[in-house]
Amino acid sequence: MAGVITPMEVLVSQPHAGAVLATVRRVDGVAVAVLPPGAAGTRGGYADVVAVPAIETVNSSTLGPVRATEAAVDQMPGVVGVAGAGPAQQAFTSAVYGNTPLMVAILAFIMLVLLTRAFRSVVLAIKAVLVNLVTLAATFGILTWFWQDGHGSSAVFGIPATGAVTFWVPITIFAFLFGLSMDYEVFLLSRIREARDAGHTTHDSVVEGLGRTGRLITCAALILFLAFASLASAPITDIKVLATGLGIGILLDATVVRALLVPSIVVLLGDVNWWFPPWLARLLRVPPAVRPAA
Repeated sequence: MAGVITPMEVLVSQPHAGAVLATVRRVDGVAVAVLPPGAAGTRGGYADVVAVPAIETVNSSTLGPVRATEAAVDQMPGVVGVAGAGPAQQAFTSAVYGNTPLMVAILAFIMLVLLTRAFRSVVLAIKAVLVNLVTLAATFGILTWFWQDGHGSSAVFGIPATGAVTFWVPITIFAFLFGLSMDYEVFLLSRIREARDAGHTTHDSVVEGLGRTGRLITCAALILFLAFASLASAPITDIKVLATGLGIGILLDATVVRALLVPSIVVLLGDVNWWFPPWLARLLRVPPAVRPAA
């Protein structure tokens, strides 16, 4: 929880506990380090050196004491490892966000293949993935501005600027919002594709697609927004941040993106939208695209 200072624990073999304790006490950012007496500090031949940071260590901007402690004891004999909320967060961040570029690349590739097959259009599939990433980027920007910088969090929720977004919130928002916004994209573009196959021009296909899916997407987004708004009333700040991000993302996606940005891009691209080479159609085992309407 933000604002709470959580201690670190350095597990070390008992003969080396004194040297490790002296080293940890000299680490920049560590307010106090102690070796609890008796069984609380030493058991089974191992000692548990407890270090209390000078600042809270629950977000990526306050992990300095954790990193410094780990670096100081890394090569010391007898050290098993460093535990605690701060080290756990750092391990989580490294494990999850360290692989984020690869995860996004794999996800984008899979989405491109599936959407290309569904829409029988390379351009529409690429546009769908890119627009979804734009939605996510805008959502994270608003979330940072609202919560981390405090522009509105105090007025709406009575909570001052958090200074950072808790490490697990962005990846959770990404997982939920990417899937939900992609659903809306598929609804809209599928109807546009069907209208195009029926012989309509690109402009008329967009009008037909918006007319058939507009109310569906708007109502679905409104229901989800209200659900996330109710979730934002939870007393835990991190849950408020999560619910706010999801609610803003859904609202932004259903209004600015699906109602304005996506139709505008499709109309501007015109016949380029329907580029689908015959060799790719054979590879994906789908019928080739219909000829552009006159």
